Amino acid sequence: MSRAGVNRAISIATPILLLAAWEIAARASVLDTRFFSSPASIGNELWTMAASGDLWKHAWISLARVLIGFAIGTTLGVVLGLGIGLSPTISAIFKPLIDATFPIPKVGLLPLVIIIFGLGEASKYAIIAISAFYLIVINTAAGVRQIERIYLDVGRNYHASRLMMFTDVALPGALPSIITGMKISMGVSLIIIVTAESLAAKSGVGFLIWTSWQVFEVEKMYVGLFISAVMGFLLAVLLDWVERRLIPWKGA
Repeated sequence: MSRAGVNRAISIATPILLLAAWEIAARASVLDTRFFSSPASIGNELWTMAASGDLWKHAWISLARVLIGFAIGTTLGVVLGLGIGLSPTISAIFKPLIDATFPIPKVGLLPLVIIIFGLGEASKYAIIAISAFYLIVINTAAGVRQIERIYLDVGRNYHASRLMMFTDVALPGALPSIITGMKISMGVSLIIIVTAESLAAKSGVGFLIWTSWQVFEVEKMYVGLFISAVMGFLLAVLLDWVERRLIPWKGA
């Protein structure tokens, strides 16, 4: 078996062995099943919720919120990041503001976002967009600054318009950094949406986890955590595919 095949087998075997050890420990009463339900019990609850449709409802609502907010934040972050990287004037205007507000915990902004946008879907989209925006704009600006100067000079010498400098020079050159920022911000977005749904929602994976904890339905709580992990994994796979399509030379 090749080295890649061995690594793939290890990747598959590791979670299976961990689940088996967890199940054995739960059945042997090494773990308190009031707090650490066995994988078999969690699997039964997962099947029940999937059959009833509750699981898909909460998962789809959370996924839609993440994707919409992420798309808004990414678009704004890329546009402003390109501007900051290309223009000293734009950088002078916006970079100090971004540096000053980036450390603010985004969850701490949730009350303000709710005051502005209300308790509806708009507040969920806004908090996700804000969370994604900062990581995208910082990575995009850094990516533009890493472009070799000669490419920017060639564009200017051939009198490329500002739009062409954005789309044909800066954007392709900054793509590796942009994709990296997207991967990080996607994980952060999932964390933020689960937190936001726990505090200010009546649906979604975060709401499922929080309400299950309140009534001590531990299996449902673990189902919510499991679905969050699955969503994160699938979105990471999606972004890896996007990366291979947009910048195939990176893997070369």
